[in-house]
Amino acid sequence: MSDSVSDCTEQPRTAVTEPEVEALVRGICFKTGPPRTLGVEVEWLVHELRGPQLPVTPERLEAAYAALRTVPLRSALTVEPGGQLELSSPPATSLMECIGTVSADLDAVRAVLRGHDLGLVGLGNDPWHSPRRFLREPRYDAMEACLDRAGPAGRAMMCTSASVQVCLDAGYEEPGPLGHGRRWWLAHQLGAVLVAAFANSPLAGREPTGWLSTRQLLWMEIGAGRAGAPPLDGDPRAAWARHVLDSPVMCVRRDGGPWDIPDGLSFREWTRSGAPRTPTHEDLDYHLTTLFPPVRPRGHLELRMIDAQPGEDGWIVPLALTAALFDDAKAAETAYRAVKPLAERALSLPAPHNPLWIDAARSGLADPELHEVALECFAAALEALPRLGATAEVRDAVAAYHDRYVVRGRCPADDLLDELYGTDRTLHGKDDRT
Repeated sequence: MSDSVSDCTEQPRTAVTEPEVEALVRGICFKTGPPRTLGVEVEWLVHELRGPQLPVTPERLEAAYAALRTVPLRSALTVEPGGQLELSSPPATSLMECIGTVSADLDAVRAVLRGHDLGLVGLGNDPWHSPRRFLREPRYDAMEACLDRAGPAGRAMMCTSASVQVCLDAGYEEPGPLGHGRRWWLAHQLGAVLVAAFANSPLAGREPTGWLSTRQLLWMEIGAGRAGAPPLDGDPRAAWARHVLDSPVMCVRRDGGPWDIPDGLSFREWTRSGAPRTPTHEDLDYHLTTLFPPVRPRGHLELRMIDAQPGEDGWIVPLALTAALFDDAKAAETAYRAVKPLAERALSLPAPHNPLWIDAARSGLADPELHEVALECFAAALEALPRLGATAEVRDAVAAYHDRYVVRGRCPADDLLDELYGTDRTLHGKDDRT
């Protein structure tokens, strides 16, 4: 949610028409070419070292972030509305370059936080605390007011959620395993497998929600206009341009005074009516940052469906797995064939508001079909990782995750529930999620 306004149009104060919007979005959001770069955005909940269930005061968070801003980092450090910390890597030319950069930055961040008796915890949703705004900025005031119309999920998403977001090049213009059309389609089908395999948010308010990825549930409850994908039929550029035009405007910014929060005004309608004022190229840039689909095209593809992971280095596994399944041609073809049968379960409905994604968020790898596909994908990734230059340490981490979770049809959320109940539910016949 801490997206800065993009530079997709570079004409900040020029009025924009409906045809111009479509042309601009089609031209900028899928920059095709050989998949050469990779990135990751890692979000974390910030907690007390003496106990993550203890709330951190805004004053202590502010002091810690002030200290962090003096630390030289290669990754961009931003703060989410609830005080979550995010590191966004620069584009890397290899998997190991990306991992090395972010790992070094995380070491530096953790050292500073320890000096403030604070630490980072990887959970998809804060299981202890109710949503509380840390940032007080016009963007987040407007976002809160807008999302409140759909219920409490928006505030929870803003203030208590965290993720691992993998950023991939859009791919070649031409068809094939590394073509942008195939990668766009694969991201939306494989996305459900990633939700299931890495679900890590089964609790809210210290109680089970009935979903292994409560974070994904929150995104679904926000609504299709704000957090849904476009239909997958047809050309990705045309589909995304229509989606951008037909999605609701979150706010109309003003230089002075409160921002307008229109109710149900699409960007298409805004360009046609010109009210409450004429939209500009800058407004289009801003509108693009207020859409949160599970796969967001920003020149590259931003995969947003993975819960934050446990452990200091847990984020490396979904990054390595996803990179292997998209950027190695053989693994990409295997993944494509593995997920193809899953598409029928989506019923041609856009993610995440379809049965496939709902089952993934609720049941994880206890779902037999998702479990089978996850096994195939992990096997393909483990075979591909040496070709991507992954070190033995990274390969071992993916293999360990495969053995601990995927083989057993489990995910980190199951560990949290076992800890809550004091038992391994799958071994005692108590797993009733399917």
